[in-house]
Amino acid sequence: MRAQGPDISSATRALAEALLTEVDTLIERLLAAIFTDNPAWTDYSPVPRDDLREGCRDYLTRVLEVLGGHVGRPVSDDDVAAAIARHRLAQGVPLEVMLRTFRLGGRIVWEALLEQAARTGVPPAAVLEAGTATWTVIDQLSSALSSAYRDSELDRVRRDEQRRTALVEDLLGARAHDVAFAARAAQELELPATSAYIAVVADVGPDGIAALAGPRTALRAVGIRSVWLTRVDTLVGLVALEHRSLGEVLARLRPLARGRAAASPTVPELAEVSTAHALALVALSTVRPDDPGLVSLEERYPEALLARSPDLTDRLLARSLGGVLERPARERDVLLRTLAVWLEEDRSAAHAAARLHCHRNTVLNRLQRVSTLVGRPLHGRRAYVELSLALSALELPGEPL
Repeated sequence: MRAQGPDISSATRALAEALLTEVDTLIERLLAAIFTDNPAWTDYSPVPRDDLREGCRDYLTRVLEVLGGHVGRPVSDDDVAAAIARHRLAQGVPLEVMLRTFRLGGRIVWEALLEQAARTGVPPAAVLEAGTATWTVIDQLSSALSSAYRDSELDRVRRDEQRRTALVEDLLGARAHDVAFAARAAQELELPATSAYIAVVADVGPDGIAALAGPRTALRAVGIRSVWLTRVDTLVGLVALEHRSLGEVLARLRPLARGRAAASPTVPELAEVSTAHALALVALSTVRPDDPGLVSLEERYPEALLARSPDLTDRLLARSLGGVLERPARERDVLLRTLAVWLEEDRSAAHAAARLHCHRNTVLNRLQRVSTLVGRPLHGRRAYVELSLALSALELPGEPL
C-alpha cells in the first residue's frame, strides 16, 4: 500500500502558499547550505550550477505545493522527485548526496515557515502541526527519490548487461574476425585490446547452475580479466591471458569445476575468440556428462578428432576392438583394462603386470586373447595408434565402456 499524503491544516496551507512567492530566496539559502554545510556530503561537481539551481527550484516548489494543498495525490512515488533522481543518476551524483540535499531543503522550508508564522502571528499549535506536516512530506519525497534512483540504477545495470551480452554474442558470431569491432568491444568490455585469449565453456544445468562456480570473481581476484555469457545450456567465458600462461589460468579455474567444462587453445587476439569458442565446444564434446572437471583441447586432440568424425570412429571401434566389445561385460572390461595399461606402460608386459597385480604371463595371455578376438596382431606402429585411438573413443560421450 502506498503511503498517503499528509493531512494539511488550513494554517499550514496558508504558510506554504505565502512561501511559494519566495521560492527564489529559498533556493539561494539551499544552495548556500549545499556548499557550506559539510560540502563533502553534498558533492555536485558533475552538475552545472544552473542545472543544480533548477533542481532545487523543482524540489522546493514541490514541497510547498504539497504543503499548500496543490497536490492532492500520494507523494510516495512523486514524479518530481523521480525525475530529479533519474537526472542526477545520469550525471553520476550518489543517492546519499541527494538525500542529504533533501534534508537540507526540509530544514530551509521549516525555518522559512517559522519566520512566516512569526510575521503573521500563527498560534504555536498550528506551527507545531506545520512542522509535523513538513517533515512528513520531506520523508515521503525522500522515499520517492530513493525508490526512483534504485529502480533507474537497476534499469541501467540491465541495459549495460544487455549491451555487454550483445557485444560478446557479436564477437562469437555475426562480427567475428572484425578487427575494428573487436577493438571497440574490448574498450566497452574493459578487456585488453592486445592480448592472447582463450575461450572457456561449461554446462549449465536445468536449474540454471553452471558447471563452473564464480569464474569471473576467481580470475579477477588474481588480476585476470574476463567476460562471461550465460546461454540456455552453456556458460561461455572469454579470458585475456595478457602476461599469464594457459596453464596458470586453467589452474585457477579447475578447482571451480563441478560439472563438464572445457578450454580452448590460445588465440592471438580478441577478434579470433569465435575460433577459440568453437574449439572449446569441440573439447567439451569429448567429455562424458558424468565426468566432471575442466579439460583443455591441448590435452584432448585425439578425442577431439574422434568426436568430429563419429562415423569413422564407429568404424575404427569395430575394426580395432569389435570382437572384444562383444564379449560378456566382465571379460570385456578385464581385456580392455589390460590393453590400456599395456599401452600406457610402453607395451611392457612386466610393467603392466605390476600395475594390474597379476603375473606377466597373465598379461601376455590376455593380450593374445585380444589379438584373437580382433583377428590381427597387436604389434606395429599402426596397430598401436589404432588401438590407442579406439580406447580413447570408448571414453567419448555416447560410446559404451
